[in-house]
Amino acid sequence: MGMKISLALGERKPLSRQTAWGCLMSNVAMPGAGSLASGRKVGYAQMLMSFVGIGVSGVFGIRLIFWMLSKWSAMRDPATDQLDLMAAMWRVFVWPLIGFVIFGLSWLWALGTSLAVVAEAKRTATAEPPSNPVPPKL
Repeated sequence: MGMKISLALGERKPLSRQTAWGCLMSNVAMPGAGSLASGRKVGYAQMLMSFVGIGVSGVFGIRLIFWMLSKWSAMRDPATDQLDLMAAMWRVFVWPLIGFVIFGLSWLWALGTSLAVVAEAKRTATAEPPSNPVPPKL
């Protein structure tokens, strides 16, 4: 019997502080994962945005590496016009940079969502009285 994996969200319920911090750490590792774990639909957009950023950086980063390998001798040649070479390098370098920016924005968005989840868990934890107000016997 195999394990079923589902991306469907369950009902949104108050989280404990420990679970909220776990969601924050999940969002730090992979934007959107902690948001989904906390029951927020915005996690789908955060995760998609992070995958797009990683994909753009990966595809165009490989293209940048091949471009640099093909221009290696021109980069080392003192007779090459360095300004033309830098302009050409910028045209190839800008796309991986855009991918990094997209991923960074998704990470910041997920971090903001996580901090809101932690703050909400803190509010609900202080608003609820403890279930057993009597301390345990030692």
